[in-house]
Amino acid sequence: MDAIIATYPGAVLAARRATSTIPIIMVNSPDPVQLGFAASLARPGGNITGVTSLSVDLSVKQLELLREAAPKVSRGAVLWNPDNPWHPLAVKGLSDGQRSLGAQLQILEVRAPAEIEPVLQSVVRERTGAVLALADPMLFTHRRRIADLAIKHRLPLMASPLGYVEAGALMSYWSDQNEQYRRVASYVDRILKGAKPGDLPIEQPGKYELLINLGTAKALGLTVPSSLRQRADRVIQ
Repeated sequence: MDAIIATYPGAVLAARRATSTIPIIMVNSPDPVQLGFAASLARPGGNITGVTSLSVDLSVKQLELLREAAPKVSRGAVLWNPDNPWHPLAVKGLSDGQRSLGAQLQILEVRAPAEIEPVLQSVVRERTGAVLALADPMLFTHRRRIADLAIKHRLPLMASPLGYVEAGALMSYWSDQNEQYRRVASYVDRILKGAKPGDLPIEQPGKYELLINLGTAKALGLTVPSSLRQRADRVIQ
């Protein structure tokens, strides 16, 4: 095997545990410096390189956009999976930044699909007005169910990657996936030509995309501000 492409943090972690010699190219993954996978972004060392797209700053931005879409909301819920190696960092950052975000946060664990509906019911009981689902393969697999329940309970939902909006979430803010995978292909090409992954700088996304589902907004009885609609890269009617 000449190289491993690892999508999402769990896959990067599993690949790292499996080998310290085969090059690992990550995508849709958090900062490996934070997780101890690399010495620095400029010179990773070791066998991991690629594109890092998840950060606390991204989650903060997602909450800011959600509050802009639903300005009357003063309390938001964050769905996270403790089994995702990146989520504890994101949750800590969001919890520490609650005051600057101007909203109280209800931090809710979701470890398995069976927990999704009870957790969202608890959001309703606590009179929480909106939901952010952190990026996670398990949650993404059940994105339509999450989106349907959010609409049922009249909860504006911000989630990523972009497939959530097509499944019915109100909004998504995520890195340009076409750009991400073009960069991955470039890493593979350089490594197959002899470059060492530890010498290839880890890149951050150059573009993020904002998607808004106006059909969902209508179902929620929510009017998305025109200033936000104009900034969207794509609007679903």
